[in-house]
Amino acid sequence: MTVVSNTSPITNLAAVGQIDLLRQLYGTIIIPQAVYHEMTRGDDTVPGKVEVQTLSWIQVQPVSNPSRVTELISEIHLGEAEAIVLAIELQANRLLLDDYRGRMVATRLGLKITGVLGVLLVAKGMGLIPSVKSVMDDLIAIASFRISDRLYGDILQAADE
Repeated sequence: MTVVSNTSPITNLAAVGQIDLLRQLYGTIIIPQAVYHEMTRGDDTVPGKVEVQTLSWIQVQPVSNPSRVTELISEIHLGEAEAIVLAIELQANRLLLDDYRGRMVATRLGLKITGVLGVLLVAKGMGLIPSVKSVMDDLIAIASFRISDRLYGDILQAADE
């Protein structure tokens, strides 16, 4: 299975101590260079910074066609654009992406996307975490993850919690 990730699924899960869920669910995660640079430049307190530099199952790969990235930058940020283009180039089974506009572009281009909350639902279904609610609450409290009340309720319902 080929899985490409944008920044937010890695940083959010790292912030709440759940980054290993990505390895358990998908094996290897591929990130484009823009995502790697976003996470590793500057501030040492970025959750996931050490992990993307040291974990062997997170691999960095450049996009082959930067002009496709340039086309998307008018709509979305560089990291999201590179993640989408890399997912297309690798014919990825899944793109991990949370940003609303990025998700709209990825969907328009025919990619299968999953966000952090989708990762939690799958992880609970596989018995990797006992509760989606506790991790969602940590995401909100620790990582300042934004989730509407309606979506929060929908996710709890989907998780049978």
